[in-house]
Amino acid sequence: MADDAPIKSEWIEPTDIRTKSGVGEFQRPNMPYDDWMEAQEIPIFRGIGVRKVQDLPMKPWKLMGGNASFIQLWGTEGLWGCHIIEVPGAGALSPVKHLYEQQYFIVEGRGTTEVWEDGLEDKKHVFEWQAGSLFAIPINACYRIINAASSPALLLGGSLAPQVFNLFKNEDFILNCPYVFRDRFDPNAEDYYKPNDDIEADPVRGLAMKKTNIIADIVNCELPLDNRRSPGYRRIEPHMAGQNFYLWIGQHETGRYSKAHAHGSAAVLICIKGKGYTYTWPASEGVTPWKDGRTDKIIRQDYEPVGMVSAAPMSGNWYHQHFGASKGPLRLTAWFGPIHPGKNARSGAPGTKEIDFGAIDIRDGGTAVPYDMEDPYLRKEFEETLATVGTKSRMEPELYEAPTDA
Repeated sequence: MADDAPIKSEWIEPTDIRTKSGVGEFQRPNMPYDDWMEAQEIPIFRGIGVRKVQDLPMKPWKLMGGNASFIQLWGTEGLWGCHIIEVPGAGALSPVKHLYEQQYFIVEGRGTTEVWEDGLEDKKHVFEWQAGSLFAIPINACYRIINAASSPALLLGGSLAPQVFNLFKNEDFILNCPYVFRDRFDPNAEDYYKPNDDIEADPVRGLAMKKTNIIADIVNCELPLDNRRSPGYRRIEPHMAGQNFYLWIGQHETGRYSKAHAHGSAAVLICIKGKGYTYTWPASEGVTPWKDGRTDKIIRQDYEPVGMVSAAPMSGNWYHQHFGASKGPLRLTAWFGPIHPGKNARSGAPGTKEIDFGAIDIRDGGTAVPYDMEDPYLRKEFEETLATVGTKSRMEPELYEAPTDA
């Protein structure tokens, strides 16, 4: 039977105690969100990642009023959705509203966005954006995206549409729900889209956080020192529009790279500065798959601005490791949709102690692979890659030394 041949589903009553009802192998059926995407009649890209979203084919999307393409990377199915959309030069997208959270990163162009509460068009919030801007749309608010330049603008959107479509299964309700979420968006709050640069501590894990609904330029903004993923690593979490959509912005210094680490699916890394590549492989293959001759399960994705890679595809628990491949730093934004590592407990009641496994080394009970335990192939290839772009590794030799007992 061909891999893509349909498997017939037919109920047959078991005839004895050794036989079972049903089949053990079946094709994954469409979820309601899959059906909705297909009904939009625009391309749908599925895979581990894409080198740059600017190269994806697009077709007119009637709902939004611009050329667009869906992006559904492996591991995000049913959790969060993504699309790339073009705003015509000196034009605008159609006004829309929807019962799911939405955020946009500006890939190319400059313009404005209008946001208002349905029925209160006279209280529109209007803000400007440019290449590198990131902003969030409040749930079920009306909005329109306008291009201020003569050339097309390109926006990358992330949303929680899959969860909403899979729950309600009703497009009319999702796009025309009359309920007003005043706890998410107050039309009288004049500073709603005023950038806020104050750094706070994330209340769950104590990481650097900003409460802001727009960031003017995530490509070049300053990032606080973090050090969790690599030496000199910098990172911030924007908490935007009261969303459940979780994301962060991080940067690895030139000549330094991330430790491998594992966690559940949903995380997508988006390259916004520099060039690089990511390796991902099942944790079941161990921490040294090259050395052990188990490379058939390893997947590599190269990227540049604006490229994407699913960090833990399939059913999660995959190692993933990120490497810069240019003279400058590698800056990424990671979008997790509804999966917040600090809030989504694996088990236990509220108040149960949780561990940030991806930030803790294996020898200390986490999933991060210390540099001294990683596959030697990775260090060698990284140094050779940097040589091809005229720079050198800044990974100090002591990083590869196992700690000695006190």
